[in-house]
Amino acid sequence: MLEESTAPVVEAHDLVMFDLDGVVYVGTEAIEGVAERIDRVRATGRHVAFVTNNASRTPAQVAAKLTGVGVQAEPADVVTSAQAAARLLAEAHGEGARILLLGGEGLRVALLEAGLEPTDEPDGVAAVASGYGPDVRWRDIMRVSTLVRDGLPYVASNADLTIPTPYGLAPGHGVLVRTITGFAGVDATVAGKPERPLMEETVLRVGGDRPIMVGDRLDTDIEGAHAIAAPSLLVLTGVTWLEELAAATPELRPTYISPTLEGLFEPHPVPAVDGVAVELGGWAARVSDGGLRVVGEGSVADWWRVAATACWRHLDESGEVADVSDTTPPGPVRQLGAE
Repeated sequence: MLEESTAPVVEAHDLVMFDLDGVVYVGTEAIEGVAERIDRVRATGRHVAFVTNNASRTPAQVAAKLTGVGVQAEPADVVTSAQAAARLLAEAHGEGARILLLGGEGLRVALLEAGLEPTDEPDGVAAVASGYGPDVRWRDIMRVSTLVRDGLPYVASNADLTIPTPYGLAPGHGVLVRTITGFAGVDATVAGKPERPLMEETVLRVGGDRPIMVGDRLDTDIEGAHAIAAPSLLVLTGVTWLEELAAATPELRPTYISPTLEGLFEPHPVPAVDGVAVELGGWAARVSDGGLRVVGEGSVADWWRVAATACWRHLDESGEVADVSDTTPPGPVRQLGAE
């Protein structure tokens, strides 16, 4: 369930980890007000990190994109799943190990910076590393799949099944991972969210003892925070909407909910439960005959808090997801179709 913060959330943390798509920017545009809010975090002396499962771009390329949309960023602020994968491989196989590369430039650079030797040739390799790369060839996928089946250790940068494109959702690197592991009959070691390595890599590189993860996606950002026992703030400027929240099992539930990043600078009250009713700030929510009902008047943030709490209580008690099809959240909140 949601947790209470009587002071602004950011005050309890010395590292704020931001997801990118749906949190900082959408496509080629920064989300309104994000640059100023991230600057406010920096002004308090807290560490800021930009955390991405995208292994195809280097930290310098990611920082350049952030700067291009008006968000202050240096390469050292960016931590990628490729870097987390490279650390796993370096720790397992040692400096100078030859790693068969199946991916793009971001992964190649990360392997080199970790003291490894990325190669396209399978002779004498210690392991294979894969990451999203638009130019990966099918013959290379076949070769890697066979080697993994025959026992070559396999580290995948991430397992995201979808990626956003200008024409909608498209297959992500996770589809490739499933192809390889399904053929080989083994599991990959996954570095990216929601697994621990990327989250731990971020803390290690950027610093901080009390991190908080800010994200828009439950099954990567929020679950990733749970993996390292860190609090999380769900913002509603990306892919998660009421349907996803209603169905969230405990490992997918955020610590805090806010329509925007302004939630970092606000206290977070928790709803009171009165019988079947969940109440906060002028709103009352309940699940009746399997459907969510919310009545009253108050802030947008409090609406989401009572709605989520009512749905989660219903799910935990009945095992059934509340029907939210007849429930319309108050605005203004931006909903996106893809991340």
